Amino acid sequence: MRVLVVEDDRLLGDALQAGLKQLGFSVDWVQDGLAATHALALEPYAALILDLGLPGRSGLAVLAHLRRRGQALPVLVLTARDTVQDRIQGLDSGADDYLIKPFDMGELAARLRALIRRSSGQAAPVLALHGVRLDPAAHEVRYQGQVVALSAREFALLQVLMLEAGHVLSRTQLEERLYAWGEEIESNAVEVHVHHLRRKLSADLIVTVRGVGYLLPHPEPA
Repeated sequence: MRVLVVEDDRLLGDALQAGLKQLGFSVDWVQDGLAATHALALEPYAALILDLGLPGRSGLAVLAHLRRRGQALPVLVLTARDTVQDRIQGLDSGADDYLIKPFDMGELAARLRALIRRSSGQAAPVLALHGVRLDPAAHEVRYQGQVVALSAREFALLQVLMLEAGHVLSRTQLEERLYAWGEEIESNAVEVHVHHLRRKLSADLIVTVRGVGYLLPHPEPA
């Protein structure tokens, strides 16, 4: 899942980017509020990690602008402002969660997974569909009860398709959800990942909608 980190501290921003990548996220990082607003207007992120004390435009101003535009993107405020009033202001301004620095990377990732899951209408922490069980926390996939080894990109693609089950996603939409800035994308990367998922899981799992994109259908009602 692709997330945006807005943090002006270079050491912390670099650590967040590296740590979240290691945990399976694709990460874009900007260091001021104006750059954050620009990125949010252009890219389809799964979640936003937002510092409050930013140059150019404050984190609260970024958040207010995001909500005025009607964007329901999950927002996790990550800040050293730790008073009760600060937390109330952040949440009442449109944040979905609030985490105080210093923090544990594992807790941050767990909170991100919960926000992304709920924003997709998923209550359970494990995604289950068509015999596939995907556990984002354990980074494990099982098919018909058997563990299946997937690459990081295959795992991310399957997670997006499962979270968006019933919706056709184009190749461009999938690339935007899987790749951060500066990551090289082969012209047939999505097709290759889909091919591998079909081979490792089931040939019928992912449906190609010719000329449009790919679909993981909802199961037929009983």
